[in-house]
Amino acid sequence: MDPAVDILTITGPIYLAIALGYASTRWGWFSPQDMQVLGRFTLNIALPALLLSALARRNIDETLNPQYLAAYALATLAMVLAGLLWARLAGKHPLALCSVLAMGMSCPNSAFVGYPLIALTLGSSVAGMALALNMVVENLLIIPLLLAVAGSEGASGGWRPVLRQALTGLFKNPIILGIAAGFLFSWSGLKIPEALGRGVDLFAGASAALSLFVIGGSLVGLQVQGVRAAIAAIAVGKLILHPLLMAAVLMWIVPVDDPALRTAALLMAALPMMGIYTLLAHRLGQGPLGAAAQLVTTVLSFASLSALLWLLSVLGL
Repeated sequence: MDPAVDILTITGPIYLAIALGYASTRWGWFSPQDMQVLGRFTLNIALPALLLSALARRNIDETLNPQYLAAYALATLAMVLAGLLWARLAGKHPLALCSVLAMGMSCPNSAFVGYPLIALTLGSSVAGMALALNMVVENLLIIPLLLAVAGSEGASGGWRPVLRQALTGLFKNPIILGIAAGFLFSWSGLKIPEALGRGVDLFAGASAALSLFVIGGSLVGLQVQGVRAAIAAIAVGKLILHPLLMAAVLMWIVPVDDPALRTAALLMAALPMMGIYTLLAHRLGQGPLGAAAQLVTTVLSFASLSALLWLLSVLGL
């Protein structure tokens, strides 16, 4: 079969689901408020169930992959540093805006786009592992770090209260709780009771399609006005520089032995920014920029991800 057709069979369903969410909201079948409710259901119920299910059914040695964690953390931290330095030194921006720019360049949409993409490409087992490991790095390291940087300028007490608040909130985060429960089952060797496991799988099965639908609906009403240079920088950083840094780390610094996880790490780095990016940007006083950047980068990612999948197929990876 033509490689281009193979690639479209992977990316096509993903972006068709996003387009359906956009069209359904645009035509009034669902309201933007409905998307917020569906998004909360996905983040608080479906994705934690998916992570629990994916991790609990694997041995801890397979699940907790230190090579993947190190490679993903290193490449993402490098992108964060590059984004912060560019925004601060070249753009002379305040730290809150610097953090928003760096966050857009470095935090992929692992949950809403990454899992469905990798599930179609490499299988749901690899996708669940990659998603869980990404969530650990992003929620325990990258997001708290960037929030602390943003809050360090002009805040009483500096960055420490902001970091402390971000870390404290992790104990109430359903995704982190789902990961912790999955790791606990994996480490202990205990099996999820059959009745509970089937219930968990019911919610987990809703996560892929629903997350893509929510992304599409959330793009309705977003506009690109007056921030084109910043949007271009975010899109280039997220869709081009981040995967290039990941490829460099995988080749020369932290090689990941598992070829499927190696490919997953590269694909995760090439995703558009995370689904809650607009909310965090609004929290830091940059809501319009965050919304516009998410719209443009998500649309452009169809071409960039398709090109990356084509390149991987040509290289036989």
